[in-house]
Amino acid sequence: MTINRTMREIEHGKKIVRCAGKLWGWDTYAGRIRWARRVQMLTSHIEPGMNVLEIGCGTGYLTKELVKIKAQITAIDISPDLLKLAQDRVRDPKVLFKIEDAQDLSFFDESFDTIVGSSVLHHLDIGKALAEFYRVLKKNGTIYFTEPNMMNPQIVVQKNIPLIKERMGDSPDETAFFRWSLKKKIRVHGFDKIRIRAFDFLHPLIPKRVVSVLEPICFVLEAIPVLREIAGSLYIYAEK
Repeated sequence: MTINRTMREIEHGKKIVRCAGKLWGWDTYAGRIRWARRVQMLTSHIEPGMNVLEIGCGTGYLTKELVKIKAQITAIDISPDLLKLAQDRVRDPKVLFKIEDAQDLSFFDESFDTIVGSSVLHHLDIGKALAEFYRVLKKNGTIYFTEPNMMNPQIVVQKNIPLIKERMGDSPDETAFFRWSLKKKIRVHGFDKIRIRAFDFLHPLIPKRVVSVLEPICFVLEAIPVLREIAGSLYIYAEK
């Protein structure tokens, strides 16, 4: 990150540290269902003993799930305030928490088997971050991320209208991704076997009483080739 961008993200961490779950939509009934699905998508490939780098661990939502796999976890974030909350939430000898800039990592080359993260790449200079991910991954190492989809109507408004962006709790520099352009950027930085798909029509504010009815419909929408492009999130996989 540039110095200004870094400082803005650190300041953003201070602002959201006590309301992060609410802002991210993980604490509602529908949000918890969405989160459980995301966890499965981001962690199902991880096996005990693997060396895992979690980018942008925030308050430790994903870290808490990663420790259940009994892999060796290095969880990083640029915000000391968010990282402190994550450390309080997750106390496990297999987790190392570190303040790190994902675009300028301090780790040795080929240190990790896999890199994972939830809703973090859109805060970063993606080119610099991908270069660092490639460097610190072992041969045949993988990246798994879930990120906001710029084709989604709500995301378009939220990420591009400054007043709404501020009111929704976004940081000044965060954005979202178009699937095809992100795939090109990942390929340029040396990655192979890249797969990116749009998913997630289940909005976190959907009332509990109708979730059971709407959830199957959301899965159907994800299976419709053109319509699924406007889903809320992108699921990203690539291999070194």
